[in-house]
Amino acid sequence: DGTGEAGGGVWPDGRQASILSGGISARRMTAGDLEAVIRIEQKSFPDPWSFQSFQESLGQPQAIWMVIEKADGKEKWPIGYAGVYTVLDEGEIVNVAMEPEERGKGYGKILVEKLMEEGAKRGVSDFYLEVRMGNEAGKRLYRSLGVEPCGVRKDFYEQPREDALVMRCTGFPVI
Repeated sequence: DGTGEAGGGVWPDGRQASILSGGISARRMTAGDLEAVIRIEQKSFPDPWSFQSFQESLGQPQAIWMVIEKADGKEKWPIGYAGVYTVLDEGEIVNVAMEPEERGKGYGKILVEKLMEEGAKRGVSDFYLEVRMGNEAGKRLYRSLGVEPCGVRKDFYEQPREDALVMRCTGFPVI
């Protein structure tokens, strides 16, 4: 079903990956992923981050960025990405996005799980995020991971203006 862990590996270019079934893998984002990430970002958000914003964030020691990618033979390409900013035992999950044709297949859940695991390796036990009130798929995804509503930020989003549901997951097991 695309969700079973099948081990780890290293791509020929040296990138570490958690290999999942069905030619899917999750790994840390690199600068080489940014062109694909920007394409996904532009398809996913009305006010997308710039190449420079992602590049700067990748260089921040408190930031963790992951991609989930597909492979067929020798070719591989990112189909989604997510980030978290860590401070002590807290992490703020940001910019979770998938290629439109890959949504609803369970890859987003795998990606966010791997992102939270990476955060836990840094001592993060509590994760927070904002999601648009109208983003039912996103809210279902986060609830499936134990992330629960805890508040509302009025008019948080622009283009279009919309409230954000604040969600959190406390007590994530630190690895």
